[in-house]
Amino acid sequence: MMNRRFFLMAAGAATSLRPALAQQAPILEFLTAGPGSGFLPYGEGIANVVNSTGLLRLDVVQTKGSIENIGGVEAAANRIGTAFIGSAYEAINGIGPFAGRKHGAIRAIAPMYETSFQVAAKASKGIAKVADLEGKKVGVGPAGGPAEAFFKGLAEVTGLKVTIVNGTSAELEAAYLSDAIDAFWQGASIPIPALVRVVNAAESVVFGLTGAEIEAMLRRFPYLAMGDVEANAYKGQTQPLRSVAAWNVIIAHADLPEQTAYVLAREILGSDSVVSATKGVGVGTTLSNAPKNRVVPWHPGAARFLREKGIAV
Repeated sequence: MMNRRFFLMAAGAATSLRPALAQQAPILEFLTAGPGSGFLPYGEGIANVVNSTGLLRLDVVQTKGSIENIGGVEAAANRIGTAFIGSAYEAINGIGPFAGRKHGAIRAIAPMYETSFQVAAKASKGIAKVADLEGKKVGVGPAGGPAEAFFKGLAEVTGLKVTIVNGTSAELEAAYLSDAIDAFWQGASIPIPALVRVVNAAESVVFGLTGAEIEAMLRRFPYLAMGDVEANAYKGQTQPLRSVAAWNVIIAHADLPEQTAYVLAREILGSDSVVSATKGVGVGTTLSNAPKNRVVPWHPGAARFLREKGIAV
């Protein structure tokens, strides 16, 4: 009887302590992106994985994407964010949209996934390659975002003259389907969710870049890499495509406590449920992909976890 009474009292005490323990877990804002972007479902999935441990709490915040996320993380140690490595490169070096101010406080926590860029156009438009975009209206994502920067770079290296249309992914999907734009340039993990949606909604052509265009882009943006798209990644795409691609990383402020960064990296990179939680987007969020980040310095806490796992960074 005494044992049972003690057990019940102990169980009650443990139950009463759970809310208090949960309140003690560090709370971090997780800056992602808006509806239609791959960053948002990825961030929501990662938050679910981390929050389920009770060791940290990530509150997902919708933003306009990498540019805003980098500035937000640079401004506060209680924030982490998703960032395109090209934008991070510009921020660290104080160039592009970050001209005049180097962002020296951002640190890497984990690799996310590869961002590959492709173009979609309705079949009725007669657009099947980059050269066909001459004089057309092309949706390229938010103003100042990485997709816009890379498309402008592509236009520069090819001499292409187009009308650039900015907007969120959701806004540009609607513009595509209503013929307010002629083509849609987008970057995310393959298959790119926004392109899947428009291609499934209207008969379309998805295409990448030619070998010469890729070589010109790699000279223009040295942190990019050549990327392959397997056949049938999109409806009606029966042949493999080739384009340019780059990685994304989860970033934090250099002043995030080392142990918090360690736990964050451990729970993200050590979890078996990241792929399912992110609906497949996080397939690249693995220990083996950590060395592919050669741009953003690693947070000491994340670097400690990686070294423990035998990963040199």
